[in-house]
Amino acid sequence: MAIGLDSFPQMFPIKGVRLATACAGVKYKNHPDLTLIEVPIGATCTGVFTKNAFCAAPVTICKQHLRGADTRYLLINSGNANAGLGQSGIDAAIQCCDAVAAHSGTQRAQVLPFSTGVIGEQLPAGKVVSTVPELLGNLSDSAWEYAARAIMTTDTRPKGFSENIVIDGCPVTVTGISKGAGMIKPDMATMLAFIATDAKIESSTLNSMLLKAANKSFNRITIDGDTSTNDACMLIASGQTNLSLISDVNSSNAKQFQNLLDRACEHLAVEIIRDGEGATKLVEVVVEGAQDQSEALGVGYTVAESPLVKTAIFASDPNWGRILAAVGRSGISNLDINGISIYLDQVCIVENGGRAESYREELGAAVMAKEAFTILIRLGRGEHIEKLWTTDLSYDYVRINAEYRT
Repeated sequence: MAIGLDSFPQMFPIKGVRLATACAGVKYKNHPDLTLIEVPIGATCTGVFTKNAFCAAPVTICKQHLRGADTRYLLINSGNANAGLGQSGIDAAIQCCDAVAAHSGTQRAQVLPFSTGVIGEQLPAGKVVSTVPELLGNLSDSAWEYAARAIMTTDTRPKGFSENIVIDGCPVTVTGISKGAGMIKPDMATMLAFIATDAKIESSTLNSMLLKAANKSFNRITIDGDTSTNDACMLIASGQTNLSLISDVNSSNAKQFQNLLDRACEHLAVEIIRDGEGATKLVEVVVEGAQDQSEALGVGYTVAESPLVKTAIFASDPNWGRILAAVGRSGISNLDINGISIYLDQVCIVENGGRAESYREELGAAVMAKEAFTILIRLGRGEHIEKLWTTDLSYDYVRINAEYRT
């Protein structure tokens, strides 16, 4: 069950970037589960990855290959995470990269593998390898929606973003897709995302821009507090627009592009929350008046990941004491509870150390019954502000994850 309208946007092609999908039978028969993204010669490519110590074999290989050569292809399979398998997982990922390289006339290090699905099961690399020629023969610049669907696992709908803007008189496009619905807790991105632009961007600048955008979007979402083994967010700059090279992050052109990239990442991140496993509510948690980022995020995540808060949200029960208790146990030293105020949208529920005098149960219930709302926490300790997004915790979340392998 997804939150909000189920509408996939118009996806503008990125000159030089082509995609293809196919049914390899990784987990299910006759189900699109393999995607190939072709990157043009001369493009720049960067990525951010999970920090989970048990990172999947594709993550390990991606990091190595990004350091070793210019990327030409991204190969993504769904249905199998290729994680928790030791050397056999590495061998399977390399086998898949070698197949793309052999059939495309490129090098192994120019191919980046990605996987998503069940952890601990052997990737049927032979099925992937045998499907590679089909992928290479069907590449198209208009296959973004097909790719968005092929990378899905427990997702109920594809997730995409595409926008054109004009920078310094030149049209620039950013188009991207993401997947994710469970095992979502930011420690990079906690999902898969593939974003491309036709702008020309220097490699280190591209990396800096992606890190900045991810930290405000993919690194600010949580569904269940679990960081995946396979998370990756990739950004490709094909360089096939007339806009001059962006190399200085402080330039006017760079700032305009950064704003566009930020919008893309935030949209794709929030779409993941909207499609959270079993989710019925989208909740933005805003923490104001913190002394620093660490303090703000500590409070925000304690509230956003509290099972008691999340189940109250699912029930549309304005049990404000659960929110107050979560703030109180978030680890802030010397916390002055009399200086804290908490709101559900514009309804003040806590002030001066306890229940707000103006608060009425029916006001809180009306907010909690909404499909999307904000929990605002004002700490009154400083000037730092952070926001993140979360979901409720429903019966269906338990059912989906209890039945995930059956």
